[in-house]
Amino acid sequence: MKKISRDHCIYAMDPKNTPVLHSSPGEQILFETWDALEGQIKNADEGFGKLDWSRVNPATGPVYIDGAEPGDILSVHIDKIEVESQGVVICGQGMGVLGHVLDGNATRVVPIVGDMAHFSDTIHLPLNKMIGVIGTAPAKEAIPCGAPDDHGGNMDCKEVREGATILLPVNVPGALLALGDLHAVMADGEIGVSGLEVSGSATVTIDIIKGKNWPLPMIINEDHVMALASHEDLDIAVEMAVANMVKYLQDAGFSPCDATMLISLAGDVQICQVVDPKKTVRVVFPKKYL
Repeated sequence: MKKISRDHCIYAMDPKNTPVLHSSPGEQILFETWDALEGQIKNADEGFGKLDWSRVNPATGPVYIDGAEPGDILSVHIDKIEVESQGVVICGQGMGVLGHVLDGNATRVVPIVGDMAHFSDTIHLPLNKMIGVIGTAPAKEAIPCGAPDDHGGNMDCKEVREGATILLPVNVPGALLALGDLHAVMADGEIGVSGLEVSGSATVTIDIIKGKNWPLPMIINEDHVMALASHEDLDIAVEMAVANMVKYLQDAGFSPCDATMLISLAGDVQICQVVDPKKTVRVVFPKKYL
């Protein structure tokens, strides 16, 4: 297994980024990661005034995958996610769904003990460890790690978890995969602008899929296949994600009308996050009907 230190972090996914590691298909890689604030807040007394906002949402990498060529699909299976013993959650003025009504900023440092996050003395939340930022280099212009798009990025989808496989586009030779922004706990929507942001590590196995024209990004787990899309307008993001799932079902042999009916009967439209300039939506469809 290969390993990348969190010291090798980037703040934008960029075709001009220099890879810090070369990997072959089938190899396992451990990415050490910072939290979304790059470890700048260690206790609740360290307020927003000291934050360097140019260092948010760092991703570890990128990795050059030997044999990955533009037009291929990068398959990233998440083998394991490990988190450190505390995380940080924030909210405040100008951030999140209610940022326009919140007065001032708030920070909470949350201890993690075993499989539980201790929000308070009486509220203990089960962990649902996931990767907030994961993506490949865009074809042309750099995209900040804090933004989602067709290349992946800051999708903040809680289904990007252990056991899932993420399918991402290869836009440049080697794909240039990077990931970070782990969350120990996060609900759909991430309405306050953060999950339980935590440093840790993600171990993944990477492969290459050739000859498929699937709409990306996608997620596949034991029971479901998911199509994702991001757009500034949430309604348009929904339309894009549904269209992506219809396209995938057509590739599986369904007509456009049958695919649409099946999604209406058995597929779920779910919101990943609504706090970035581009909102992210996923359409979840049971594999048993494919």
